[in-house]
Amino acid sequence: MNPITLPIAELKPALAGLGKVINPRSTLPILQYVKVERTADGWIALTSTDLDRFVTVRLEQPATGPAMTVFVPHDQLVQLTKNCDRNESLLIDTTPGGPVIKFALADNLGESKVKLIPLAEFPMTPRFPGEAIPLPPELRRSIHEAMDCASIDSTRYVLNGTFIDASNPKAHYIVGTDGKHLYSANSFALPLKHSVIIPNTKFLGWKEFNNDGEWQLKADDKTVQISSRRWRFISKQIEGNYPNWRQTIPNPDDAKTHITLDSAKLEALSKLIQRMPCHDPEKFQTIGLECKEGQLLLLGKENGNEPWTRVPVPDAKVEGLEALIFLPRRLLIKALDYGLSTISIISIIDQIAPLRFHNKGRQMIVMPLRPDGANTQPSANQQPAPVNMPPSRPVHPPAPPPKPMITNPTSEGTAANEPKSPTEEAIDITLLIRDKLNEGFSLLRDLSLKLKAINRDQKASAREMQSVRSTLRSIQGLKI
Repeated sequence: MNPITLPIAELKPALAGLGKVINPRSTLPILQYVKVERTADGWIALTSTDLDRFVTVRLEQPATGPAMTVFVPHDQLVQLTKNCDRNESLLIDTTPGGPVIKFALADNLGESKVKLIPLAEFPMTPRFPGEAIPLPPELRRSIHEAMDCASIDSTRYVLNGTFIDASNPKAHYIVGTDGKHLYSANSFALPLKHSVIIPNTKFLGWKEFNNDGEWQLKADDKTVQISSRRWRFISKQIEGNYPNWRQTIPNPDDAKTHITLDSAKLEALSKLIQRMPCHDPEKFQTIGLECKEGQLLLLGKENGNEPWTRVPVPDAKVEGLEALIFLPRRLLIKALDYGLSTISIISIIDQIAPLRFHNKGRQMIVMPLRPDGANTQPSANQQPAPVNMPPSRPVHPPAPPPKPMITNPTSEGTAANEPKSPTEEAIDITLLIRDKLNEGFSLLRDLSLKLKAINRDQKASAREMQSVRSTLRSIQGLKI
């Protein structure tokens, strides 16, 4: 039988991609293996899986020989590849004693034996009928940006992915959020019948996969597939209902101040922000944006008890009311890296109203911070803070998104040094009760997501145990 030839030049990057879905802590030995197969047409493909995700790569050129399937440990292939020259190849062959890997050894061929694994042990790769949906570069870019904004908190599992919202057939949205900031992009209309939640994974951000031609999408109600020219990624969708992210988006008409930055100088501005002094580098990395007399100023300081250092931003156009607002600088830099060159400040009075960074169909909503300090109210010998100055304590958004991006000010129209009327005090109490109820609902939602994650882990353990039982039964049936 003709062995399967694996050129080292193609095998090295292939193993890197396949390794991104292999779980080294899995108790199932088969999940540490790579499925190497040659089809009847001569095409050679390699597949790895962790039960929930499958990655397959096809080699560039077909080869001669009959159809053949062999399982080889991933780490064994990696070790042999490290010790081979780029121009060499590994040969996968079968013998009565099991598979072997042959490699160049001086003028001869060396052999490395492979532990035999029954073919039935490897999980079956899902198949998708129908036509694939092309994903243009702009859509792929939005998917990556949404992934970068998604949560990594396991208790918010439904937010650990990119949401393709297909509820509006004429305008699909790409969404990602972690509760502190939210990204969305529209102007897409895909032939999808249902919304899709793509789990975030290192493989989708891997350079080799992104440089392998146009992406194409297939999806059903439980599984999603993204493929390129030679690579194919299949994953179970994230189960659950994605939160109503639209309620976190402020009305653009309510913005009181607009800042327009020079798109050609966003990279330089990002470097300037990174050089600004920072008094809380381990926590919020606070930076301020001040709009004053038609000019944009960046605010930073080295220590908490120092005055703010103000640095003007050239070529920034400011329209609307004067304002002062603070936010995490990493989110400001991220918005600039995305090319979101317009900043809309919704309120100069409500100091926890979100900021909106936007450019055409893409936008990012960010929860602001308070500047610093422990007290939020001035003491008896201090003057009240200006109406557009945020209080002096960092604001932690409530736990579950997207609720943290929806906050409500207390009753307006009463000066800080005037007593409130009984009606206004009653309104404040109702708002406080509502916030407590929202917090309770949020905790219930977190508990529900946690239980779903536990249930998912239990199902995975049950599948692994079933596979172990099958293996034991096959071993018991062997005759010596």
